[in-house]
Amino acid sequence: MSLEEKISQDYVSAMKARDSLTSSVVSFLRAQIKNVKVDKRLDVVSDDEVIGVIKKQVKQRQDSIAQFKAGNRMDLADKEEKELNILKGYLPAEMPLEQLKIIIEEVVSQTNAASIKDMGMVMKEVILRVKSQADNQTVGALVKERLSRV
Repeated sequence: MSLEEKISQDYVSAMKARDSLTSSVVSFLRAQIKNVKVDKRLDVVSDDEVIGVIKKQVKQRQDSIAQFKAGNRMDLADKEEKELNILKGYLPAEMPLEQLKIIIEEVVSQTNAASIKDMGMVMKEVILRVKSQADNQTVGALVKERLSRV
């Protein structure tokens, strides 16, 4: 079963269970996936594209949480955190940091990265290797840390 089908099934289940939070989050996610279909003129969206949509939504929720906490609106921050947890349930498991560091070391040695100026080249290769198993912000921080030690 594709990720898009799982999301659709979860939407139906949430509607039947009268779970308004889950149904609204999943409904919005389905709408975003449909937008990708329309924009790219596709009949079926690949799991990688669906994961990209989900990651975009996760990032938006994380930004909103930070803004709400800065504005001392804990009620809204809590709601966003609940939505974030629902969205994270559709993402593949995160890669352990140690494994991510090993991949970064391999890429740095293969690309002969010598300074922070090579960060873009290293980031591009690392992201291709880890695909959706690591957060880009985490990858960026680890690559920056590694390249500043060179």
